[in-house]
Amino acid sequence: MTHTTHTFQAASQDRAPRLNFAKAAPKAFKALIGFDAAAREGLDPALVELIQIRASLLNGCAYCLHMHTSDARRAGEDEARLHMVGVWREARNFFTEKEQAALALTEAVTLVSRDGVPDDVYAEAGRHFDEQELGRVLALVFAINTWNRIALSTAKVAGQDERAAH
Repeated sequence: MTHTTHTFQAASQDRAPRLNFAKAAPKAFKALIGFDAAAREGLDPALVELIQIRASLLNGCAYCLHMHTSDARRAGEDEARLHMVGVWREARNFFTEKEQAALALTEAVTLVSRDGVPDDVYAEAGRHFDEQELGRVLALVFAINTWNRIALSTAKVAGQDERAAH
């Protein structure tokens, strides 16, 4: 049996993006912007950034990681917390129980093909978020995972935030 292995190749600073997704699929792009905005509605902006940072770390998306850590800094997020997002389980004192529940849920949904979304992770999130908030947290995780996949698939370059152009 022949097995082909693909090596992950990240976008480098000298490689041009493959496709301008916003121009190539404008209806899908606009729909995703609307979905993302609806997901954020009513959620704590600091929590939104933590979720987006954690998913982007897990997905290896430098473009989105740079964007969301920059957004968090501009919004006044503590630098120490930003450094701890990737190791939040070992740095629980930096995050509230609600944030920890959201980070655990973010990981489970982002890595869903590994172990699904464990009942205990979902139940813990349900202790901290009412049904509507939990729906928006899940939608936000879905959205950032989609954005990560767009950025990785189209070879977006970290540090080149194009949001102002749209």
